[in-house]
Amino acid sequence: METTASISGAMEEYLETIYILSRKKPTVRITDIAAHLGISKPSANRAVNSLKNRGLVFHEPYGDIMLTPQGERLGHEFYDRHKMIMKFLTSVLEVPSDIAETDASSIEHDLSRDTVERMMKYMNN
Repeated sequence: METTASISGAMEEYLETIYILSRKKPTVRITDIAAHLGISKPSANRAVNSLKNRGLVFHEPYGDIMLTPQGERLGHEFYDRHKMIMKFLTSVLEVPSDIAETDASSIEHDLSRDTVERMMKYMNN
């Protein structure tokens, strides 16, 4: 079973993106991921193949991309972490939302699980 510790920050970003896109539209394709992240389709395709090899997505060439149950769980976890960091930056530190979005995307994959849990505990009190 894949754990968050064994997934790179870049792969976390792809899983989170697929999770977000799958909530907004009925199908997710390589083109959607590339556009959302501002990257090339070949780069998105390589990442999706890596996620597929790890058992985190289902994808046939030129077809739709769907998260496996494990990919769904991790994508949801990464999305929740991003939202919590955004909330912390905007509510506690009063960082403007546009800056907080950029900062959250930059730091979310580098924070330890302990730090994230402490931020969540702080935000829930």
